[in-house]
Amino acid sequence: MRCVEVTAPKQYNIWIGSGLLSQSGAKIAEACGGEMAMLVSDDTVYALYGAVVEQALQEAGYETACFVFPAGERSKTMDTYVSLLAALTEAQLTRSDVVVALGGGVVGDLAGFAAATYLRGVSFAQMPTTLLAMVDSSVGGKTAVDLPAGKNLVGAFYQPHVVLCDCDVLQSLPHDILRDGWAEMIKHGVILSAALFARLMELQGAALSPSALSQMPLLQQMEDLIARNVTIKRDIVAMDERDTDMRQILNFGHTIGHGIETYSDYGISHGKAVAIGMVIASRGAYRIGLCDESCHREICEAVRRYGLPDATDLTPDRLIEAAFHDKKRRGQQITLILPERIGKCVAKSFGLDELAAFIRLAMAP
Repeated sequence: MRCVEVTAPKQYNIWIGSGLLSQSGAKIAEACGGEMAMLVSDDTVYALYGAVVEQALQEAGYETACFVFPAGERSKTMDTYVSLLAALTEAQLTRSDVVVALGGGVVGDLAGFAAATYLRGVSFAQMPTTLLAMVDSSVGGKTAVDLPAGKNLVGAFYQPHVVLCDCDVLQSLPHDILRDGWAEMIKHGVILSAALFARLMELQGAALSPSALSQMPLLQQMEDLIARNVTIKRDIVAMDERDTDMRQILNFGHTIGHGIETYSDYGISHGKAVAIGMVIASRGAYRIGLCDESCHREICEAVRRYGLPDATDLTPDRLIEAAFHDKKRRGQQITLILPERIGKCVAKSFGLDELAAFIRLAMAP
């Protein structure tokens, strides 16, 4: 078992290993205290792991209540958020109690936003059950829900009190969902770690099925990979919690990717949309002379090797429209993260007309 310590902007531990579901009550009690725990999950994850976590919480002395909603990004709405607040009120959760998120990024975002705003903030524990949530969304304190105009447009920065990544749950993931996590790992390699990128290229990720993760050597490798990715994100967030400077580097592939998600009505998952976004952004970077063609080719190869898509049927005009509604827009400027080489990306600010021209150039045959 590994522990990644976060010291800024708030101190908490990220635990990574096997068997953490059954240990969750004790670890959450140690980090959060309180008498009541509201377990928030979607119907898919709750059916698999809800009873185990409830029992662990009760054995640690918690009175428990549950809020379970339909799985999928389409549930990450203001309506679901308001229903969760009503459930917290009905359970009489107090400021000394804890909200526990058991699930992927949708669950963590929704539960975290409720924890941030209910009674102006209650304790919050993350228990990510997808690879993507383990290496990305459960770390860093971004919480949000979607609006019809776009993804994550209403939310708050709110750090968890503890994160528990039980690698055993990866074995139950559909292979298609596992791929989403590889996309964020590839992103971390491109933006900041050529060594991580090289390691991922060695792994031949498209062949790594969830069932293969039950083999001990590979499970240990996954613990190490998750820890390396979490450490990268931890260090970036420590320098810039509120996404105004250095943290923007984590948005590589996301401005275009979020547009793809929105216009597919979330039929294209986050990881796959980000993979396409990275390919388009790197092609644009090559065409404006920011990186060599070899950098773009390596990103394309990594995306394909992990079984991720590298193109979209959406028109440039659709993606331009989505980019103009991106939450990172500041006035008439939008910042894109673009690669200079594997392991180094830079932030480049575009006016709206310049951004439109860049997207058209990047998507041209």
